[in-house]
Amino acid sequence: MRIVVASDHAGVDLRQEMADEARELGHEVVDLGPAPGEAVDYPVNGARVGRLVAAGEYDLGMLVCGTGVGISIAANKIRGIRAVVCSEPYSAKLARQHNNANVLAVGARVVGPGLARLIVREWLTAEFEGGRHARRVGLIEPSDSATAGEQLS
Repeated sequence: MRIVVASDHAGVDLRQEMADEARELGHEVVDLGPAPGEAVDYPVNGARVGRLVAAGEYDLGMLVCGTGVGISIAANKIRGIRAVVCSEPYSAKLARQHNNANVLAVGARVVGPGLARLIVREWLTAEFEGGRHARRVGLIEPSDSATAGEQLS
């Protein structure tokens, strides 16, 4: 798989650990930065990764900021993105299996490098199960005529 990774300045070191784990699993990884010491606002790189994944230029994306929350919110503003913040491996696995999450976000101030590698491993080795989960993922995707809430009512 082709995976794109990015972070803000708080997530540089953890992003590199996560990218290394993905490479060790045999995936092609493109790192958009930033470089150490370079300040970047998390919404910029969150949306950037979201756009690249949504456009099909990459299969998956991985993001890091201080908590993982802000950068995932920015990515989730892009239609077709299902970004999930994970602080432990089980949620990462189920996010792929049940929610077909296409972007993983992790918090550098929340998760250490060893745990981040486990999260990435679980996320990348899990596969979307489809079936009833595909129907549910369809319910959360926005449509031109209804919001997700209207689809669920």
